[in-house]
Amino acid sequence: MAATFFGEVVKAPCRAGTEEEEEEEEQSRRDTPEDREVRRQLARKREVRLLQRQTKTSLEVALLEKHPCSKFIIAVGSNATAFLSSFVMNSGVWKEVGCAKLWNEWCRTMDTVHLSPTDAFCVFYQLKSDPSVFLCQCSCYIAEDQQFQWLEKVFGSQPRKNMQVTVLTCRHVTEYKTSESTCSLPSPFLRALKTQKFKDCACCPLLEQPNIVHDLPAAVLSYCQVWKIPAVLYLCYTDVMKLDLVTVEAFKPVLSSSGLKCLVKVRFQCSPLNSHADTGRGMTGSAAGRLKP
Repeated sequence: MAATFFGEVVKAPCRAGTEEEEEEEEQSRRDTPEDREVRRQLARKREVRLLQRQTKTSLEVALLEKHPCSKFIIAVGSNATAFLSSFVMNSGVWKEVGCAKLWNEWCRTMDTVHLSPTDAFCVFYQLKSDPSVFLCQCSCYIAEDQQFQWLEKVFGSQPRKNMQVTVLTCRHVTEYKTSESTCSLPSPFLRALKTQKFKDCACCPLLEQPNIVHDLPAAVLSYCQVWKIPAVLYLCYTDVMKLDLVTVEAFKPVLSSSGLKCLVKVRFQCSPLNSHADTGRGMTGSAAGRLKP
């Protein structure tokens, strides 16, 4: 297996791959009808569906095929979603246009109607004052075999190229590859990775090789690269992966980016921070409660 710069895994040609295919064919010949039925049921259960949360009706067409889109902002993870809630969604009126229903080893978003603040979720919003602007808050894990389904249900099979995509997410600082000691890095910090068609300046240093990105953010960026869609990923490296005020605020330089600056009408300032002890690092409550307009 080989990893590309965006982090998605691709098959490299080798004899081992041929042997694996032969083993799979042999396994399929040994499978009983009951085994095949179990596999079909599991595959159906792992299907990604986009639906209207209140009516529980599935969206018949891809979200961004149904609605023209000029800007699409995607936040993946609790800190990125808290940032959008505190700094972007407070600056305008957004309406919910759909949510993802999925099931895998780490996520059970089967009841999409009665979500609590601690539930995993993937919800899509549209800006009322500019219906071409969309936002996605995704705090649930989307498995590798579900990522392409998610992309097709959101972008469609023939995505528009006249939109700009911005992705926000976090990774642990120990995953950052550098010749320096990670202990000396001023965690949290931002890095950017962009597609070839993204011509604007990033508002932080670019991600250095051999670093890669993972999971849904990697899938989105790879998809945009293939379809020649301008896209940028802002990746926050932090030492606290759960909801954390300092990590949320580390995304603030992104407010000056071309994708977000026109959406933020109110200047925000943070409550005084003196040390990690009184910043609420590792807090479990809402980060928005500590952010003051």
